[in-house]
Amino acid sequence: MKTILALAAHPDDLEIGCGGTLAQHAARGDKVHIYIATSGDIGGEGEIRRTEQVEAAKILGVTKVHWGGFGDTRLPESAIALMADLERVVQHVCPDTVYVNYQDDTHQDHRVIAQVARSVTRYIANVLYYETPSTIGFEPTVFMDICETLQVKLKALEAHDSQVDRTHLRLNIIEIAMATTNFRGVQAKMSCAEAFVPIRMRL
Repeated sequence: MKTILALAAHPDDLEIGCGGTLAQHAARGDKVHIYIATSGDIGGEGEIRRTEQVEAAKILGVTKVHWGGFGDTRLPESAIALMADLERVVQHVCPDTVYVNYQDDTHQDHRVIAQVARSVTRYIANVLYYETPSTIGFEPTVFMDICETLQVKLKALEAHDSQVDRTHLRLNIIEIAMATTNFRGVQAKMSCAEAFVPIRMRL
């Protein structure tokens, strides 16, 4: 049994980027912790989004949800406090593997949590970047087959009911997730997959 820690700036980031992978870990018996830095209150009602995230975490089989309590869209001005909070969580959880969103991103909160994570995970054996719809220049080399947990991922995404159609596109988040999963599956020579760029991996 391993301990997993997945980091995100906002509710639903993890379900989009690595929900199937987290469900795979939980199904294997691993302890899965998630850390959400903000309640995403700029993109919706904060309390609703927190409730949705807790429900989605239950669906994925998450052991515990850790909240940062920082202001949505304002992580750049809270970087030092965020680093201290993440250091505390990492020391408490003692993860074997950490997932965090990719560092090149159009959203400032995503960029900051990725940068901070590079420091706080410096002694963690396995650290991997996942992608979100706002990721830029993502070229993955590691893939997780999520065929067995795809429906769990989609159900967890559906739990974020207030966000399903808030994409500024004609596609909702379920359709975006499916398109990405299929594309990464083709890259990985399987039917559906989630993709990662490793910062560090121990074989």
